[in-house]
Amino acid sequence: MGKEKNKEELEKNISNSSNETENKIVNTENGLEDGQNKCPKCGATDISLNSKTGKLRCNFCRHEFDPIKLEGMEKDISKLKGKVIGSGATKINKDSKDILTLKCSSCGAEVVVDTSQALTSRCHWCRNTLSINEQIPNGSVPDTFLPFKITKNEARNEIEKFVFKRKFFANTNFRKEFTTENIMGVYLPYMIVDVNSHAKLIGQGEHKVRTYTEKVGDRDETYYDADLYDVSREFDLTIEGLTVESSKDKLNKEASDRTNNIINAIMPFDTENCLEWNANYLKDYTSEKRDTDINDLDNLVKVQAKDIAKFSANKSVEFYDRGVRWDNQDLNVIGEQWKSAYLPVWLYSYHESDKNLLHYVCVNARTKKTMGSIPINKVKLLIISLIVEILGIILMFVLKDDDNMWPYLFLTSGFIYYFIIYNRYRNSSARHRYETDTKTNLTNLVKSDNLVRHKTRLTNSFMTGANNKTLEGTKTNIIDEINKKIGE
Repeated sequence: MGKEKNKEELEKNISNSSNETENKIVNTENGLEDGQNKCPKCGATDISLNSKTGKLRCNFCRHEFDPIKLEGMEKDISKLKGKVIGSGATKINKDSKDILTLKCSSCGAEVVVDTSQALTSRCHWCRNTLSINEQIPNGSVPDTFLPFKITKNEARNEIEKFVFKRKFFANTNFRKEFTTENIMGVYLPYMIVDVNSHAKLIGQGEHKVRTYTEKVGDRDETYYDADLYDVSREFDLTIEGLTVESSKDKLNKEASDRTNNIINAIMPFDTENCLEWNANYLKDYTSEKRDTDINDLDNLVKVQAKDIAKFSANKSVEFYDRGVRWDNQDLNVIGEQWKSAYLPVWLYSYHESDKNLLHYVCVNARTKKTMGSIPINKVKLLIISLIVEILGIILMFVLKDDDNMWPYLFLTSGFIYYFIIYNRYRNSSARHRYETDTKTNLTNLVKSDNLVRHKTRLTNSFMTGANNKTLEGTKTNIIDEINKKIGE
């Protein structure tokens, strides 16, 4: 009864998306009848994941069977043209309800499922397991997913190792209350984007010829001579598996009440191993629905793709050891492919009440990559930093030399120590290195390098305005723009 209505809503949603943007929509539904996935050996529907093998296991006869890889999407990214969208990534229907009714095909009973809480349920009469496998336009059923590979005990060990290395300066309450008993396995929503593009970069680069020092008054001044070149690079580029969060909450890396950057920092995932959606994999885990659409994320993906193109070109400009300043950066997107995905995370959270700050320690449930934020005992850190500063001042006077300035660096030792320790505990700069971690393939490279002139007596060790290693996709204004668009 709910099945027919949901099907109509999905078809209407796909139709609207196609008409409005002339996109190609690929139906990624697995077609499981009435949400039931039956054991191929005995026909039972009580199916769950064996995280050690990555296979589905029948809890009745213990038979294990292989998951199914996602099919239907374009695998050769260089063939992409236009915009290809998985049906699970189509626009969310804001009117779509969370409460759905499934009819059990075994006994005919109707079972109510609240998709805001879970995507699986049991028939209360025959105990058959029912799963929301058919896509509904409310953001709860993605195109694809990665199952949990790291067990809870393995995740607990990783989190404990991470925390124990940082216990000395940890907040007193945190030290008393820390336990990994309450870590949770969570499927978080992401968009996986493939891009087929052509890039053209035009600018100037500098190659260092020599370094020398001259006496200026009573000090030595360092100078650099360099050759300036006009530089251009043009190439075809495919980007495979660029992954961005599709939860409005997690997109805000600058949130003052939670350490969202920690979750971002445990990427990348091995998205090339994504499977066909099956809600049975969600048993014993929680999940979060996506609340953003492609239109909300499109600009962020375009900016990050341009960053990836720029970094992909860096290997071809290694000659310019003082840097390259790209004045024109064009990325022509020939084709793109979007898939909505659930990716697995082991999550520990701790609320620092006096600061109203939620700290996360996370483990990538595929790779074991771990990152976290630990609340700091700032009084203790300040006292130790002060001691380091006093010792630094004493060393400065002991090593003081009228001909050298370096002993004066000890004047900043306490400040440097504070910064290093704070960053080690909070990890506020931790993030996904999408510009280098994303899989790319650069082909048909055309290079142009023309000497412009020789420059002498430069005082900067790097080229002024060099931007070949700077990023645009991490800037706060990009995230603010997304949040503003979502809020409209």
